[in-house]
Amino acid sequence: MRLPLLAALAFALPVAAQACGGSFASFVNDLKAEAISKGHNGTTVDRFFSGVRQDPKVLKADRAQGVFQRPFLDFSQRLISADRLRRGQSNAQKYDAIFDQIARRYGVNRGVLLAFWAFETDYGGFQGDFNTVNALVTLSHDCRRPELFRPQVFAALELFEDGDLDPRTTTGAWAGEIGMVQMLPRDIIENGVDGDDDGHVSLKTSAADALMSGGQMLQSLGWRDGEPWLQEVTVPANFDWSQSGLRTVKSPRDWEAMGVRARNGSLTQGLQASLLLPQGHKGPAFLAYPNFSVYFEWNQSFTYVLTAAYFATRLEGAPVYDARSPEPGLTGPQMKELQRKLQARGHDVGKVDGILGARSRTAVQTEQQRLGLPADAWPTPALLARL
Repeated sequence: MRLPLLAALAFALPVAAQACGGSFASFVNDLKAEAISKGHNGTTVDRFFSGVRQDPKVLKADRAQGVFQRPFLDFSQRLISADRLRRGQSNAQKYDAIFDQIARRYGVNRGVLLAFWAFETDYGGFQGDFNTVNALVTLSHDCRRPELFRPQVFAALELFEDGDLDPRTTTGAWAGEIGMVQMLPRDIIENGVDGDDDGHVSLKTSAADALMSGGQMLQSLGWRDGEPWLQEVTVPANFDWSQSGLRTVKSPRDWEAMGVRARNGSLTQGLQASLLLPQGHKGPAFLAYPNFSVYFEWNQSFTYVLTAAYFATRLEGAPVYDARSPEPGLTGPQMKELQRKLQARGHDVGKVDGILGARSRTAVQTEQQRLGLPADAWPTPALLARL
């Protein structure tokens, strides 16, 4: 699921390159010409691209991410089962020495990596069956996000040259990620670690390599050693809900002055934090510390990110959240209708996709304030009717 904001977006295309679309065969020829212009051997380039095919199943998967329309409670309860928690705890013990090494070297908690390992591939049980090179070239040819995927094609070529990828047999997720924690080729090149000292970075078959590489990548994305990432809290009924959301940051001492309390233990002082209400002021509440922002470099979905961060706390001993009784939200079609209405009022909500992302939440909160509703960024049928 990793769809990050990559530094690779800065790679410039040659003037004559076909950026996306058009004849697939011509597009592949342009990729080959660009690869040679970058210094890759022509024979190697021909071998790498010789069997590449456009994969319509990749495009279908890219356009069918309706799971992210589910609200946090539904999404998290589907992904977090007693069995998945039990196996996470078992893997924590099985790979105890590796997790200790990761903590010393990269400062990343075992619960954080275990949660990604669980959600991405069910602890390595299913790593995807899409041909990696076909997926990357197909998504580069498609004109939705070519700037994201085109650089990954050339990174995959580098892995092929190093003997770490076979364009015919290497498989993974529909978006080109490989291995137990699902890393894109450029991530593997920049952050791959030979955790078992066998001379290769084998993210598909070596848990040590996959986990160490994941730790290295999180550190490179800004993970801060020894700091929390998410904590469940309670909030008083008379709270100013407009202060919730990622755009508002306060010290734990300031949150305490407003009545916010840790549901268990105490708030971590000395850091800044945001109050998150994934399903409004009648649902669960969390404080998100600076490390939480790193999750968005791994995945762009607020619901996925919050669920992964919450599961990491569970794997480290936190209790089940207090779901409380949130107000009913919107269906997918209703959410699209809301996004169109927000756009008509001048709000930038991104694509009208029925997904309550960060920009939609910000627009909802602004309109709630204007209408005198609890400004908790949770859209309800009542808000939709008022708009």
